[in-house]
Amino acid sequence: MPTELVNKILDSDVLMPLIMGAIAVTWVVFGTISGTIRAVARERTKREIAAYIAEGSMTPEHGERLIRAGRKEDVC
Repeated sequence: MPTELVNKILDSDVLMPLIMGAIAVTWVVFGTISGTIRAVARERTKREIAAYIAEGSMTPEHGERLIRAGRKEDVC
């Protein structure tokens, strides 16, 4: 019984869609993890800039420029 299943999986009609599905799932998982890490880092940076502004070692204008510095804006 298990050998029949292995033979069916190794059949080219089943193997390629299985590999493509595994690649797609992996891509989605890593994309989600990457986006989450990026969002957490962005929020941490905003909190640190806000702390510097609150303690008076940075002006609000300078903090705003720092936050906007890495942003991609449409230039038309």
